[in-house]
Amino acid sequence: MSALLDSLSATFLGDAARRAALDEALRDGLPGPRTEAWKYTSLRQLERRSFAAVEALPSLDPMLLADIPAPRAVFVNGCYSVALSLTTDLPDGVSLQLLSEALAEGGDAARFLQRRFERTDEVFARLNAALATEGLLLRAEADVRSEQPLHLVFIGTEDGADRAWHLRNLIELRAGAALTVVEHHFAATPHAHFINALSHVHLAKGATLSHARIQSDSERATSLLRTDAVLARDADYRRVDLELGAALSRHELNVRLEGDNARLTANGVLLAGGRRHVDTRLGIDHIGRDTACELTWRGLGAGRGRAVFHGGILIREGADGTDAALSNKNLLLSDNAEIDTQPVLEIHADEVKAAHGATVGQLDANALFYLRSRGLTQAEARQLLTTAFCREPLGVIAHAGVREALLARVDAALAALEAP
Repeated sequence: MSALLDSLSATFLGDAARRAALDEALRDGLPGPRTEAWKYTSLRQLERRSFAAVEALPSLDPMLLADIPAPRAVFVNGCYSVALSLTTDLPDGVSLQLLSEALAEGGDAARFLQRRFERTDEVFARLNAALATEGLLLRAEADVRSEQPLHLVFIGTEDGADRAWHLRNLIELRAGAALTVVEHHFAATPHAHFINALSHVHLAKGATLSHARIQSDSERATSLLRTDAVLARDADYRRVDLELGAALSRHELNVRLEGDNARLTANGVLLAGGRRHVDTRLGIDHIGRDTACELTWRGLGAGRGRAVFHGGILIREGADGTDAALSNKNLLLSDNAEIDTQPVLEIHADEVKAAHGATVGQLDANALFYLRSRGLTQAEARQLLTTAFCREPLGVIAHAGVREALLARVDAALAALEAP
């Protein structure tokens, strides 16, 4: 058993079902380089580390949240902060509940925890199934439609030891509901914690979810996040992910378009600078008829950073009328950066429209020369081109305030990347 799994399993306090998930994770161990899903992301250094459980809610300066308005729910080192959260102005028909509260109540409130993970490479999902005792349940009742963004904030901060926490979240929209949700994952102070979070998204018939997610953690942290979404008939899921990294960050987005005419637009930006390793893995499963997905991703590698992208689209037998498109373009900004991209398209149905493409290149020398000839410095020219390159995927979010906040975060990250 690795030091990582040994230290994590020491925190186990669950029932028989959770014990089974933990035993499966310990039996199979961490995936190695021969495991296809982890081929480009090594866990060798991580497996030698150990982590302690979070003992108490750390204190945090409220001014760190000055630019994140209400309503918001805030977790610090995996612990819910009543003092920092502002949830009194939730729209009518929208509810927030802590996972710990749902578990204490019993019943069906936390039924999504019964999900089993069968593949041996899903070790972190199994660990989450065994060890997660906190998280957030966000529900919108049928036909509730709100344009006010709801912010879910997850903060890491140093507290004297390397900590590990496991969060399990649910976003559930019932028939005809519409919401805008913004996730923030960032570090208040430098830390080397281990974060393992799994989120479920359930969209009922005709539901619409706009979902923005910003991940920007400490350069020594390990952030392993996963989102599993299920879309019913006529559901519309629009999301954008800003993957700004950690020492090791990985996000898996798995979407099942089960209902006829379900729609997914999932765009994103990966920015791997310094020595950051940024890994994104998409698994889009078309099951219903006349479903559609549009995936537009842009990646940047700078310094000694490494970006990894896997875009998998499966069109099942009977999913006629599917319209699927994937575009992944990447720029290498330094000689020591690395980008690995793997688009995959698997089709088992007739009468479908599907396309995918991926490129890795460098900034256009002619464009740089043109901008320099107009008086821009080399750094200004590079930043202008990279900013334009990264902004394209962000237009999927209709809410102007959220979109402008995403643009500002990208601009700031790129400016820091080009700083001397």
